[in-house]
Amino acid sequence: MNLNCLPLLTGWALDKWLGDPSRLPHPVVAFGHWISFFEHRLNHGRHRRTKGTCLTLVSVCGVFLLTWAILAALGRLCAAWPAGGAYAYSFMTGIMVFYCLAGTTLIREVRQVFRAADRSLEEGRRQVSRIVGRDTARLSDKEVRTAALETLAENLSDGVIAPLFWLYLLGLPGMLAYKMINTLDSMIGYRTERYQDFGRTAARLDDAANYLPARLTALIMAVAAQLPHRGLKTSRGLNDELRFILRYGRCHASPNSGYPEAALAGILDCRFGGTHNYFGQSVAKPYIGYHDRPLRTEDMQLAVSVNQWTELLMVVGGVLLSFL
Repeated sequence: MNLNCLPLLTGWALDKWLGDPSRLPHPVVAFGHWISFFEHRLNHGRHRRTKGTCLTLVSVCGVFLLTWAILAALGRLCAAWPAGGAYAYSFMTGIMVFYCLAGTTLIREVRQVFRAADRSLEEGRRQVSRIVGRDTARLSDKEVRTAALETLAENLSDGVIAPLFWLYLLGLPGMLAYKMINTLDSMIGYRTERYQDFGRTAARLDDAANYLPARLTALIMAVAAQLPHRGLKTSRGLNDELRFILRYGRCHASPNSGYPEAALAGILDCRFGGTHNYFGQSVAKPYIGYHDRPLRTEDMQLAVSVNQWTELLMVVGGVLLSFL
């Protein structure tokens, strides 16, 4: 076994086994506290954009450098143990990879949304409010299920493929720096009166960091959709799916989120998008796809299966890269 791939396999296996470690200290929670602390103190008065830019750059560069320093210290510590130091180093860095992945928890949440919606509309609305930013009080049953699947597709990129992409490109410091970028965007990257200046750099940096991973996610999903899915069948072949992604991937307010959402809409032959309320404001989104139909549990099962195959293909790609 190549030691270079052990942290990847350890982190991915832990995510498959445990999901999000909600009862343990989590670096993303620490990132959130850091951002909140400075946002409340800086996001007022004049020069909001400048202050937000400084916070964003200091936070991202600081996480990258701090992670690099921690890895260097761990390397020196483990080098003093010739017999098992390399494996200890791989395990400890694997735990850090684990903290950056969110695939299993996302799938669990989406499954719970469909189970809750099967029981009652109100339960479905409450459950989906845990994973979406839109107002859920007036969503219909179809909108509840659609919101869950849109989130499943979008967060496959943000929560799994993009972190792994930056791990392969820049190592663990790059992976943690990406998580800081993603956390900044999720907290201050909104086009609201409060955040439109302060969070502009964070939003732009998140767009740049996700540009390639979002399109890579859609491509791998298109390939994964052609694999066996326990009797569940996709509606398009690979060429048709790729054409669908190219047509509808740009139909989103975000320059990136539309691509994985288009991939899933094409696989399920359904329609995403439309007008929804965010923080009391109505936001109209272009439609992705054209077949406006109810979504069933079988659709969720196929979407989950595609997600799992996509993760596996991305991890296998990382293992192969580690041997080059």
